[in-house]
Amino acid sequence: MEIAKKRSECPVSSSLDIFGDKWSLLIIRDMMFFNKSTFGDFTKSPEGIATNILTTRLQNLEEHKLIEKLEHPTSKAKVLYRLTNEGIDLLPIIIEIQLWADKYMDLPNEIKAQIKEAKKDKNEFIKVMTKKLKKQITN
Repeated sequence: MEIAKKRSECPVSSSLDIFGDKWSLLIIRDMMFFNKSTFGDFTKSPEGIATNILTTRLQNLEEHKLIEKLEHPTSKAKVLYRLTNEGIDLLPIIIEIQLWADKYMDLPNEIKAQIKEAKKDKNEFIKVMTKKLKKQITN
């Protein structure tokens, strides 16, 4: 996957151009951990994303092949979004952000429970979560 225009040759900068804004990461988080898959699902996230920003971020993530858009099985007015393999490969990054937050921030107990699971055996947690997310692609 190649970005149309890169600001620099730095891999961090180039990657952040694709998924590095707050909203894109939260959409990816919602898909990974909260099984959100529709526009309406994303608007109900506690962070309160504006619909115009959500539309733009979903388009960007789709253009860069981190998510894909599918027909909704029961409604022609809705579409489903799901992570691609490239999107799923961001899981270790999301986990590391959560672990950093756990170290430096006061988090709610329901979030701490998930982080506790990841801390027990991070590699195994990532392996299990990756398998679960990839299974969604094949269904």
